[in-house]
Amino acid sequence: MRLNIALLGFGNVGRALAELIMSRSEILHQQFGIELCVVGISTGRHGHIVNPNGLDLQRALASVQNGHHLNVLDGNLMLDTEQFIDGCKSDLFFESIPTNPQDGQPALGYARELLGRSCHLVTANKGPVAFGYHELSALAAENNVGFFFESTVMDGAPVHGVLREGLPGATVNRVSGIFNSTTNYILTRMEQDHLSFEDALSAAQAIGIAETDPSLDIDGWDAAIKTTILANVAMQADLRPAEVYRTGIRGIALQDVQQAASRGKRIRLVCEAVCSGDHAVTARVAPVEVDYSDTMAGITGTTSIVSFDTDILPRLTMIEYDPGPFTTAYGMLADMINIVRGRSDTRPVLR
Repeated sequence: MRLNIALLGFGNVGRALAELIMSRSEILHQQFGIELCVVGISTGRHGHIVNPNGLDLQRALASVQNGHHLNVLDGNLMLDTEQFIDGCKSDLFFESIPTNPQDGQPALGYARELLGRSCHLVTANKGPVAFGYHELSALAAENNVGFFFESTVMDGAPVHGVLREGLPGATVNRVSGIFNSTTNYILTRMEQDHLSFEDALSAAQAIGIAETDPSLDIDGWDAAIKTTILANVAMQADLRPAEVYRTGIRGIALQDVQQAASRGKRIRLVCEAVCSGDHAVTARVAPVEVDYSDTMAGITGTTSIVSFDTDILPRLTMIEYDPGPFTTAYGMLADMINIVRGRSDTRPVLR
């Protein structure tokens, strides 16, 4: 089957996805009967272009990587994202624009528009899921399309796939883990290399895992957004990121890390959502001293971990090592495959 797809966002993740689409084209055709045709690409700085007959993906990658505009491609140029969405006749949109931690916009609005038009949507953007999961899932079900978001929590690790496919009928009572790789890298460097917080942050910025303005990571917002997503998806809560009790690692000094080590502990930015007896879900993100014997203590560098405590399986844990743009892109590719395979109901039966 031919599937027309569009890339809404063409940054590191979007370009990695484009490379995966090209390198996996034969596998997609042989194993799943999918023939992909990229009919639209929308970027923040290099323009927006649509061609119903298909765009030259290799040429698009080369153009953007060289800092050029997409007008070198054959197609119709669009003025902005809104016109791109209106003019792009795609069966499925991949969305990977930057996350807005305050209200999820404009991606939340784009998601409403696309699902309302009966387009499948795969997003790596945490905003729409954190602020509109229940609404968007209902809209997708109403229009019989897929709304998948595997890459929103732990890059390409199949966290949501396990919830959707692997835990039918189970009740998740607690979700916990380390969801932010930047802060975990900083804490690891402080402990292992005896760096100050400032020097460890600079090291993270030097290798590209921390932004010039690192507030989203070090103040715990990214972790809070991911915790919100898992609470809402796994536990059917209806939280917003601002409702998560949040303390980042900005105030952690090297002395704090060393004193914890002297007590046989390591400091980790731990995320947790818990369902109480009255079915209310509360969530928190905060630095915690964990014993060396705790699995979380062994999570170093950019590695992430998530654990689900359920009424049937006492604890199910997943660890992802050394993520990057290609692992995030793989999560999006896997979502597309699962939509094509007919797994369009994204709401797990957990409660």
